[in-house]
Amino acid sequence: MKVAVLAETDADEPRVAATPETVKKIIALGAQVAIEPAAGVKSGILDADYAAAGATVAPDAVDGADIALAVRRPERAALSRLKKGALVIAIMDPYGRDDALRAMAEAGVVGFAMELLPRITRAQVMDVLSSQANLAGYRAVIDAAAEFSRALPMMMTAAGTVPAAKAFVMGAGVAGLQAIATARRLGAVVTATDVRPAAKEQVESLGAKFVAVEDEEFKAAETAAGYAKEMSKEYQAKQAALVAEHIKKQDIVITTALIPGRPAPRLISRSMVESMRPGSVIVDLAVERGGNVEGVAPDAVTELNGVKIIGYRNVPGRLAATASSLYAKNLYAFLENLFDKKTKALAVNWDDDIVKATALTRDGAIVHPAFAPKSAA
Repeated sequence: MKVAVLAETDADEPRVAATPETVKKIIALGAQVAIEPAAGVKSGILDADYAAAGATVAPDAVDGADIALAVRRPERAALSRLKKGALVIAIMDPYGRDDALRAMAEAGVVGFAMELLPRITRAQVMDVLSSQANLAGYRAVIDAAAEFSRALPMMMTAAGTVPAAKAFVMGAGVAGLQAIATARRLGAVVTATDVRPAAKEQVESLGAKFVAVEDEEFKAAETAAGYAKEMSKEYQAKQAALVAEHIKKQDIVITTALIPGRPAPRLISRSMVESMRPGSVIVDLAVERGGNVEGVAPDAVTELNGVKIIGYRNVPGRLAATASSLYAKNLYAFLENLFDKKTKALAVNWDDDIVKATALTRDGAIVHPAFAPKSAA
């Protein structure tokens, strides 16, 4: 059994799908591990580190591989080098990517999308969305502090008192909660909002104040899987009015709102940005899906009336070493689930809830019910 670790072809992707630690664990499962040259350099992992862990580092690492691990979905050229029936495990970004899914099906590979893991206890250790969003929330506060021209904590000095900065986090999922915790640790006065009722208790447990229109629609605004529902136009208008007044008084705003498979909801309008004091900072973590903030630009810091809007893509990648370490552990946990520990052989249970939820392509077809062509579905 051969497991290949791909070098990412996207120049803006510094993460890698395996670390020396997980290489050793994969070998212990009974597999050989081959790494493409320089796959981990941007995450601070040298080829020699992989070799010391027992992996083979070679340009032809993919040849004959039974399993390929990657951070992002491999492009068509990489897929053509894989044998039919090979398992490809990565963050696939399948929504609206019909051509890419067809390419995987035509290549005859079995594609698993790590971001489609079900929200069950057994899958928590594999949850790439949570591990990477956690880092994004932390980094968002660090990026905001770097662009903010004043200190975050209250300071008592001989020259006078420096007031604490006010930070507002929009969206209290994994990224938002980590942003709240980080901003609090840095000494900011933190408020937060979310459309999910369960988020209120989580926000307040971290020492932040919850801000939301708490009407009947708000009380039912969460799916069974724990995701936020798209709210009605009426609720959005009421919430926007409340947020607009609140934002005027904030120094730092961090937006994290995403709905799977949809463009990012617009939370902050141009007029709301203009209402903020010059020197304020907004960090938009949803820029890859169009952004929550009007005027945000991908991979740039734009300025409107003295307010800076930060729109970095792939924020977890800005902490590449840590992000790779966590992602590699997520992948290993998923991979371990596909092996028979007694025989040390690949034994995919196609009836397993985790396998069914993440399998995109198999036997030359798109098999996931959310993405399969309607006739096939």
